[in-house]
Amino acid sequence: MPARKLPMRLVREILRLRHGGLSQRQIARSLSIGLGTVCECLAGAARAGLGWPLPDELDEGRLAGLLAQRPGAGSSQRPMPDLVLMHEELRRPGVTLQLLWVEYLRNHPDGYRYTQFCEHYHRFARRLSPPMRHIHRAGEKGFIDFAGHRPWILDRRTGEALAGELFIAALGASSFTYAEAVPSQELPHWIGANVRMVEFFGGVPEILVPDCLKGAVTTPCRYEPTINRTYQDFAAHYGTAIIPARPHHPRDKPKVEAAVQVAERWILAALRNRTFFSFAEMNEAIWELLDVINNRSMKHLGASRRELFERLDRPALRALPPNRYEMAQWKDAAVNIDYHVGVDHNFYSVPHQLGGERVDTRATARVIEIFFRSHRIASHVRLEGRGRYSTVKEHMPASHRAHLEWTPSRLIRWAETTGPATGLVVAEILKSRPHPEQGYRSCLGIMRLSERYGPARMEAACLRAHRLGAASYKTVKNILGAGFDTLPFDEPSEVSNQLPVHDNIRGAGYYYKEEPC
Repeated sequence: MPARKLPMRLVREILRLRHGGLSQRQIARSLSIGLGTVCECLAGAARAGLGWPLPDELDEGRLAGLLAQRPGAGSSQRPMPDLVLMHEELRRPGVTLQLLWVEYLRNHPDGYRYTQFCEHYHRFARRLSPPMRHIHRAGEKGFIDFAGHRPWILDRRTGEALAGELFIAALGASSFTYAEAVPSQELPHWIGANVRMVEFFGGVPEILVPDCLKGAVTTPCRYEPTINRTYQDFAAHYGTAIIPARPHHPRDKPKVEAAVQVAERWILAALRNRTFFSFAEMNEAIWELLDVINNRSMKHLGASRRELFERLDRPALRALPPNRYEMAQWKDAAVNIDYHVGVDHNFYSVPHQLGGERVDTRATARVIEIFFRSHRIASHVRLEGRGRYSTVKEHMPASHRAHLEWTPSRLIRWAETTGPATGLVVAEILKSRPHPEQGYRSCLGIMRLSERYGPARMEAACLRAHRLGAASYKTVKNILGAGFDTLPFDEPSEVSNQLPVHDNIRGAGYYYKEEPC
């Protein structure tokens, strides 16, 4: 359907969606109309100088008339280039205005010359996406990014060149800049650089605006990005907010983009002929040059970054908390059936009722904290090594806790309350095992027998088992079950070693008789 015959409702929707950042194909799919119709409508709106939102006084008749204007209907009869298509083509790698102009002349030899061709496009682009002048309040925003060019150090042992990253931050009102070299963009280095940044500023801005790197944003999104949990924890500690720049929108953070350019030209380029063997050594040189940059007067403002910082940003920054932020890594984990959670190959207990639930773990260098539905349910000292367990007694079920409370001495003391023979049997059971805990079950079994048969019968049964030299749970159980504990116990008589006198018994002396000569 031609654009001039489109319902004005669809024309308005096309312009609104285009202003929202959707491509022509996405608009066509969304509204279930042809791609050519969308392109024609946008080209007509561009020729008429229309953008979104449309003027309130523009009625549907006037809008239809503007869109119905044919190319070249203005002051010039030369064919107008497809400005919408040009804008899309310029996003592709290697495509330039000059290339598009050459292609335009192939189809329209009598078309615009290069200068006028470019002027039409630039006028269209300015209407399509006018740059917004950012007004930065003192102490409001700090912009953070990594430089595109990377610093290098030399490994003393291997001679290998190692690439790092140049972390750069700038305050909005004063452009006061911080920079340092770090080994990578990984979370520990990212958080460490942010901590040193706020300490360099001597305060915290209300909002931090980082780029969409992994240390800051786990799920990039134009409207609702997901902030890295550790970075959010850092922000909560310092009382600031994180508002990431939109992906592929450098205009959201122009201050740090300018600071990156300055740092690449006046720091990295200035150090290009020097060799460093550690990032600490390199940072000493970087911070010397950083002082020069911050103290240098800016021509367009007639003042240095440091002067503006002292005048504007420093009084407005929020005070630093008394304690420095300690790096903490957050992870999602499941509670095992033994009510322990694994963190870095060691295991930490939680209340046993949470078996099978999902929890969040927060690990610092010294402490492991575990949260369930945003409430802290456990805290443990961090264990060294691998395969170790940290168990809080209160987290255990009552049966496990009772078993844990039994010790060899306690078992023997309990048995002696029944009688000395019972104490002797329990002591012999524990002594007979390679490890005392291996005899706990037998001793607990004897405790249950005592509850069933009573102390008197238990003492009699244990006395009989002790005299028989068979101290075990099964022996005591069998004695009680058969009722032998109620029978008198006859001590076994000693067996005489002397042989009876008999003619057929020769005895040992027989073999020592001397043979006759």
